[in-house]
Amino acid sequence: MSMSKLPMDVITDILYRLPVKTLVRFKSLSKPCRFLIDDPDFVGAHLSRSSQTRSNLNIILKGLHLYTVEFDALDNAVPLEYPLSYAAGTEAFGSCNGLLAFRITEKNLALYNPSTRQFRKLPVSEIDTPPGESCKSRYVFYGFGQDLKTNDYKVVRMVQFSKIDDEDDEGYFFDYEVKVYSLKNDSWRKITKLPHYLRFMFQFFYHLLHRRGYGVVAAGVLHWVMPPRIEFGLRNRIVGFHLGTEEFVEVPQPECADRDYLLDVGVLEGCLCAICNFDQVTVDVWVMKEYGVKESWTRLLSIKKTRAINTLTFLRPLAYSEYRDKVLLEINNQKFVWYDLQKKKMRSVKIGGSLGTFGAEVYVGSLVPVEDQQRMENEKPNGQDEPMKRNRKKRDDFLSQGFNLVL
Repeated sequence: MSMSKLPMDVITDILYRLPVKTLVRFKSLSKPCRFLIDDPDFVGAHLSRSSQTRSNLNIILKGLHLYTVEFDALDNAVPLEYPLSYAAGTEAFGSCNGLLAFRITEKNLALYNPSTRQFRKLPVSEIDTPPGESCKSRYVFYGFGQDLKTNDYKVVRMVQFSKIDDEDDEGYFFDYEVKVYSLKNDSWRKITKLPHYLRFMFQFFYHLLHRRGYGVVAAGVLHWVMPPRIEFGLRNRIVGFHLGTEEFVEVPQPECADRDYLLDVGVLEGCLCAICNFDQVTVDVWVMKEYGVKESWTRLLSIKKTRAINTLTFLRPLAYSEYRDKVLLEINNQKFVWYDLQKKKMRSVKIGGSLGTFGAEVYVGSLVPVEDQQRMENEKPNGQDEPMKRNRKKRDDFLSQGFNLVL
């Protein structure tokens, strides 16, 4: 049957259902086909459908090297191919709509779409030490996400400073340097309005052991945890940075318990999660069902250590199962388990070829480009937009005629 005889909405619906790698191959069939698949409206609609149907999901395993696992199969980990993959030490510090944010060095960062294999190094922004102070950069927090209002992708870099001649100093009295990169503008901007508590945020063992310096994005806000500072009377705090207003915001916390606990944050299908760890014996996972509303925090699950898991140093929820009756958990940077929400039981998941220790994060395969299309059009010299208009007309003619392919 010729696809040219099918209604255009049927053809489009078929394309929306295809995985990204298949669509990338289809782009080589013809120029009109490429124009259609590259069209921002098609890219957005395909991504929206993947999110709604929970399709095209993958898990990235972050260790000395990077690996990926298909979520639907959860069988074998394969090395992630990307530029500079031969060099150990590149870390993925965030994902959003199919884009991964890479840290090559403190100042050399990049964006990568593993589905389309588009790679973009960000312009270098120097780290500026506080004027008149003998200090150096010590620890760097990162975050990556999307400004939901402008559809701009942004990278946040927060640098903590310490005195040059005092290795034990934790930089309590130095302001952080916070800079934001905008993909639309292809430039960095320094944030000058910083909350006073930010200088107390870094804690050596807390942030280094489990990559907790990498922000978690939910509802267009990046989140980190400031662990308790008993000496200053400071309790656990969720530190939020709004990617739209580019301001730090207060995030309400769940009422985990009256006793002490170690707080962590995660995300589960777009909802912010709070993970409350009680002495590595019990871990509660809470979900904020309506962002910013304290009363919407709901306890999703509570896990105690077992014979197979004799300590709970680290736990993070990754994704729901198809029928949302189970949650995939990463435990102690060493294993995956399915937790049954009704039966309250765990079942281990064996991943072939995976690392001994790793961090894990879910990302969706997408066609989202690592270049901002609007900015690229605006940067073209006068007269160069005519070919683009002709290409759009070819695409529209192509859509009206249908595909000359045979099923």
